[in-house]
Amino acid sequence: MTKPRLDRTHRSRPTPALQITGARAGNVNNPSELYFPALYVILPSEADSSAEPRQPYENRHAVNAPAPIRDLLTQRGLALTPAEAKIAQVLLGDYPVAGLGTATALARRAGVSDPSVIRMVSKLGFEGFAAFQKRLLEEVEAGLRSPLMMMEAKRPTRGASGGRSVEETYIRSAAAAVENAAAMTLPQTYGRAMQLIMEAKGRVLLLGGRFSRHIAGMLAGYLAQFRSGVIEVPSLSAESFDLLLDTGPRDTLVVFDHRRYQTDVIRFTEQAAERGAQVVLFTDVWRSPAAEHAKVVIVGPMEADSPYDSLAPAVAQMEALLARILTEYSDSNGVRMEDLERIRARNVATVDGTKAPTKRAPAKKKR
Repeated sequence: MTKPRLDRTHRSRPTPALQITGARAGNVNNPSELYFPALYVILPSEADSSAEPRQPYENRHAVNAPAPIRDLLTQRGLALTPAEAKIAQVLLGDYPVAGLGTATALARRAGVSDPSVIRMVSKLGFEGFAAFQKRLLEEVEAGLRSPLMMMEAKRPTRGASGGRSVEETYIRSAAAAVENAAAMTLPQTYGRAMQLIMEAKGRVLLLGGRFSRHIAGMLAGYLAQFRSGVIEVPSLSAESFDLLLDTGPRDTLVVFDHRRYQTDVIRFTEQAAERGAQVVLFTDVWRSPAAEHAKVVIVGPMEADSPYDSLAPAVAQMEALLARILTEYSDSNGVRMEDLERIRARNVATVDGTKAPTKRAPAKKKR
């Protein structure tokens, strides 16, 4: 994250609008990581000048998925006045609840005037506060949708996609979601997740929901090749929560939780964080409630041309994290991997050129 330059002479000239830049590099749930004029003024001509150009955020979402308001508030290049920045701080600090009341109630919480609220939502692209709130309510509803609710609206149909087959249409939509995922998480976020996992002094526990736990299991299998103490938490039961007994500040918990968020996954995450564990969360654009307890949140799209959400972006992001680990930690773990390969070869664990044991012929009976 590029550190903005302090404007020492801003009192002798008009104060430029505040620009919230680089907020994605930190935790957007923590308003203290946003930039406000009490700290310094960011000059629009210099803010984030070294950053790579990005596509408009709306184009980086999955099929027919508008950008969440949380991300509109933290998008690069959004220029807010000091009053508008206070409103953004309130919204991000209590999202989405802070925006579900009246414009007057939001203005009072932020300590600004009602017109400031209207001006800010206009900058976000909404015609008024009613349109802003409608989008916010749609986000809440979208986070609770089930495949049954979406079955009629998104049921695949033959011949409805310009002559493409249902299979090709779906694969193209999933591929687009994976491509969008590439732009939704900064390299610094992957780097922080890597550090919490690879430099944990204790254990690394991996946990997921009904389907996403399979991604957690994949990552656990990879991580076991690089470090010890990797534990895949099975489908949660009363006994699974006993793992919390030995969980503490030396441990890292990696969680996969996507919409129709599971209460048991959220409870386990919350209690692990209370015991001091560092939490890395993979979730969707609507964000699991477990994000409140995470040090690192990796967000990805899920929508595809199907009533069922696609986990392809989450798998790609998990493998992207693994690629980062391979880049920075593979040499130091060569001995462990070699030892693992010797164990596998001795037990003929895989068919990779090692001669498999031949089937023994039945012993002849003695006469």
